[in-house]
Amino acid sequence: MRRIVVVGASLAGLRTAEALRAQGFAGELTLVGDEPHMPYDRPPLSKELRIAPLDVAEDLDARWLIGRRAVGLDIGRRTVALEGGDTAAYDEIGYDGLVIATGTAARQWPGQPLPQGVFTLRGLDDTLALRAELTEGRRLVVVGAGFLGSELAAAARELGLEVTLIEAAEQPLQRAAGSQVGAYVAELHRAAGIALHTGCTVREFRTAPGTDRIGSVTLDDGTSLPADLAVLALGAEPATGWLAGSGLRLGGGVHADAYLRVLRADGVPEPGIVAAGDVVNLPQPLAGGARLALGHWADAVEHAGTAAYSLLNPADPRPHQGIPSFWSDLHGVKFRSVGLPAAADEVRVVELDVASRRVEVTYHFRGRLVGALTARRTGRLAAYRQELAPRVGEFVN
Repeated sequence: MRRIVVVGASLAGLRTAEALRAQGFAGELTLVGDEPHMPYDRPPLSKELRIAPLDVAEDLDARWLIGRRAVGLDIGRRTVALEGGDTAAYDEIGYDGLVIATGTAARQWPGQPLPQGVFTLRGLDDTLALRAELTEGRRLVVVGAGFLGSELAAAARELGLEVTLIEAAEQPLQRAAGSQVGAYVAELHRAAGIALHTGCTVREFRTAPGTDRIGSVTLDDGTSLPADLAVLALGAEPATGWLAGSGLRLGGGVHADAYLRVLRADGVPEPGIVAAGDVVNLPQPLAGGARLALGHWADAVEHAGTAAYSLLNPADPRPHQGIPSFWSDLHGVKFRSVGLPAAADEVRVVELDVASRRVEVTYHFRGRLVGALTARRTGRLAAYRQELAPRVGEFVN
């Protein structure tokens, strides 16, 4: 294999490129990124509204095509089409091996055109634009109380803004961590002075009189909330638009097998293509084999070694057997999780003490452990991880 192209120059793409070099690839290595920035870490963008560049291995010896968006893939000719070339409407770059690591994009508002002052948060430029608006005393409405919305609301409140958090479910984080943990997080938000509206959605963003800038947010129950700015935290969608018509299997991400080999529409792995990070839709053993794209930082890192190995050793690929995990910091409470809490049909509360801010909750599917979440009990996760480890090798094909 002489040329490998990595499409996606964020965490998963960078770490896979480094793994390729570490595993002996000495050929031409190219990284393509649609943002005009070198790789940076995404969690600090919402947790701390901070920019954190990623370290790049000094001996990576890669060609960087930054600010170049992939717009098409031809698996027959083994070329990637790039927007923004010097000589034509688009350029093509050939490959012998391809890594798909394009991540996700922020889910957009499906309704009316939005007034100025309404933001989404996914990339570095989003954070810079939003951070410039987050001044003390302003009124911020955050739509969506998942991890991103909750973290952003907590960070903005700490900066002294008046924050209102809107959530369609009955509790924050309910879909990700269950109603018990959600109720606990709701208490944290309220104790910090955040106004929380749950079980409701946004009907309309209204402009301030005589301006084209947001002035209020109207909920579906008719409540009108004054707002100087708003952030949509509606989740993320895998960035697979550039793969349309390529012949690869898509749907909730780019489909791959347990070895991170990308599948064609007929379900057969396409030779010479692997995927890593948030864009990958994999069968998840802890979810009974159901396909999921997880979007966890730790998965992006752990995919790297497996994807590189499978690409360099097509006759002897290695399955991905990492245990999903995530973390979140809210109002000084550090939540840590292993497994797949969202896959559970039963939640068991071991400890949930608001006063001491200690949490230990386990998640089960058909009676079997599939995940655990703690706060100020991080040491207890090791035992749960050990129990889950034998399960992640199931369903390897």
